[in-house]
Amino acid sequence: MKVLVVNGPNLNLLGIREKDIYGSLSYNDLCSYIKKCAEQFNIEVDIYQSNVEGELINYIQDNYKQADGLIINPGAYTHYSYALYDCIRSIDKPTIEVHLTNIYAREEFRQKSVTAPACIGVITGLKEVGYKIALLAIKDIGVAKMTEKD
Repeated sequence: MKVLVVNGPNLNLLGIREKDIYGSLSYNDLCSYIKKCAEQFNIEVDIYQSNVEGELINYIQDNYKQADGLIINPGAYTHYSYALYDCIRSIDKPTIEVHLTNIYAREEFRQKSVTAPACIGVITGLKEVGYKIALLAIKDIGVAKMTEKD
């Protein structure tokens, strides 16, 4: 099983930006954590980050056929990227939106996700553990689909 993990703008600055909100975990630490969790679940992961909306879309479109699911943290694109919404809807892969912080406890503009309706679920506010839960969910969904075929 293979899962794409796509992270949007400013996630590369984890551990530097607004530590009171995002904590001190660096982006490299987050990627290591995701890889460790994926290994525990026997999942192959490809992790990608960009600050550019079109690059995120291109990455998803170029790689989704080789993947069983997608985990996406769209960052600020969560709140206004209908292009990412359309991309997620187009690929027909189980997709889970993840946010490190609880977007519903933050500024009003952060409390709406235009990308969430394209996803099968959203995990918000659980820091890096949200990625672990999303990996497990996609694995379980994939196993369920394989069982349905039998």
